[in-house]
Parts: sequence; C-alpha cells; structure tokens
Amino acid sequence: MIRAMLLAGAVLLPAPLAAQDHSGHGSKSEPAPEMDHCAMGHLPPEQCGKQEESEPTPAMDDGMAGMDHGSHGAMTDKSAPGAAPESAIPARALEGPRHAADAIWGEDAMAPARRELARGNGGMTTGMVLVERLEARIPTDGGESGYLWDAQAWYGGDLNRFVLKTEGEGEFGGAVEDAEIQALYSRAIGPFFDLQAGVRFDPEPDSRTHLVLGVAGLAPYMFHVDGALFLSDRGDLTARIEAEYDQKITQRLILQPRIEAEFAAQDIPERDIGAGVTKVEPGLRLRYEIAREFAPYIGVEYEAKLGETADLARAGGEDPDGFKVLLGVRAWF
Repeated sequence: MIRAMLLAGAVLLPAPLAAQDHSGHGSKSEPAPEMDHCAMGHLPPEQCGKQEESEPTPAMDDGMAGMDHGSHGAMTDKSAPGAAPESAIPARALEGPRHAADAIWGEDAMAPARRELARGNGGMTTGMVLVERLEARIPTDGGESGYLWDAQAWYGGDLNRFVLKTEGEGEFGGAVEDAEIQALYSRAIGPFFDLQAGVRFDPEPDSRTHLVLGVAGLAPYMFHVDGALFLSDRGDLTARIEAEYDQKITQRLILQPRIEAEFAAQDIPERDIGAGVTKVEPGLRLRYEIAREFAPYIGVEYEAKLGETADLARAGGEDPDGFKVLLGVRAWF
C-alpha cells in the first residue's frame, strides 16, 4: 500500500513544474532604468544640467505609483558636495507679508494686539525696591558694634531704567560714619549686563559729589557683579567692585559668599585713604527665606584696610582689620 502511494506521488509531482514558463530563463533580462535624482530633487541645482522632460518609464511608473513624491524637493543629500545646510532658509519664506494676520483680520484689528505683545515682552514698565543688606555688625575682638544698610530701587523696562542706590554704616549710639546716595540711568548693553551712569552724593563723612560710570549684571557661573568708577568734585578718582553668589542649600536656605573691594587713584588725606587698593571685605551670609520677599540671615565678614590706608589707620590708633559677626535681614517688594 505504501509502495503504491509513493509511486503515485512520483508521477504527479512533475506536472506543476511543467506548467511553468521557462522561456525567459535562458535570455538576459533588460537592465532597470536609472533613477533621475535631479528630477526628484535629491541633488542641488548646480549639479544638475538642463535636461529635457521625459515620460516616466513603465517600470518606474508601476513601482512608484503609490509613493508620495511631494517631499522629495525638500530632501538634501548630505553626502553630495555643495548640498544646502539644514539651516538654509528658502527664499520664498521671506516673500510673504510682514504681518500675515493682516490679510485675514485687517491691519486695524491686529495693530493693538501687536502693541500689547510688544509691551508684554520687554515694553512694560515695572519697579522694585531691594534691601540687600540691613544688618548689625558685632566685632569679635570686643570693639564697638555697628550697623550697615545697602539698598536700591529701580523703575523702568528691560532696556532703560532709573536706579536709586544708597548705602552707609555707623556705630550704635553714635553718628553715621559713611553714607552715599546714587541716582543712575541704566541701559541694557547685553542680555545680562547694564551700563549705568549718573551722580553720587555723600552727606557723610563730608559733603562731596561724584560722577558715576559703572556696570551691573550677571557674570558667567551666576555671579552678581556691580562695579563703578567715581570722579569727585575735588578731582579724586576712586572705584568699587562687588561680587556675590547665591548657593542654594535648599529651596529656602541660601548661602551667599560675597566680596567687596575699593580702590583709589591717589591719596585722599581728609578721608584717611591712601592710593592703591584701600579696603577688601570678604564674607559669608546664610539666609532663610521665610517668604521670597523676606529673609533673615546670619554671617561673618572679614574687613581689612590695605596698603597706605592701613598705615593711616594704625597711625590713628585703629585696628586695620578684624572679623565681624553679622545679624541682618534681606527684603524686597
């Protein structure tokens, strides 16, 4: 029985194979036509000569009938020399109207919207008052305790502002030792820095007026920098630079390293100042923001008079340097 089944299979197997058309096996097939990369937009125009339009071959027409060729013009062969970069802007992108919405809604309707957009993105005027330092200063060597204030206010926009600064210090129960007020015009000269110019008036220790030229802003690595030159009405040229950095320990607990240095181009005997670097004050302040607008702090600061200024302090019976413990508050509104 098994032998009969094998014999029947051997007889029927050649039948399907015999039905196939093998006439083309012995002949060489025609090569497929090459694709026209210029016509499909794969190459830049300068590499494609002027060619005559031709009808698509049946082979290509049948094989690509379902393909969407609309995006071929936007494709760029990056391996081809002279290919346009990805950042290239098509010329037609700049051919339209400046305000396309005017064609739909009309210029009268869109002009107020554009003014409001400009005002909300740099054109609005705002103001702020910042009390950067309001602190008691307790010397660690047992000297007289004192106080210090450092505040500023500004009003204006992102580019132009009026800035008012004041700072000073004194001893508790005594007179104010140093005080100054600055009125400045501030102009943005970059994304992070403002150029400031104006006047400074010192009511203490002696009445004196200065011209001011400085810069203020945010230096790389998030350092807040404020520096200025001062030319007094008596011809004295001095300078000051301050830098500070807010290091967040938590969202509310912030450690602030700060340094301030002062310079003088010449001796100022009436203020016991010598030429050169006159004073440097590095310090640390640790503040806790009970609210973003109100933060008490503690800290320590080293104050040192240098060079000829230190010599003048010693001659007057003063200690030219020393540490101070700080208790203060920072606030803004």
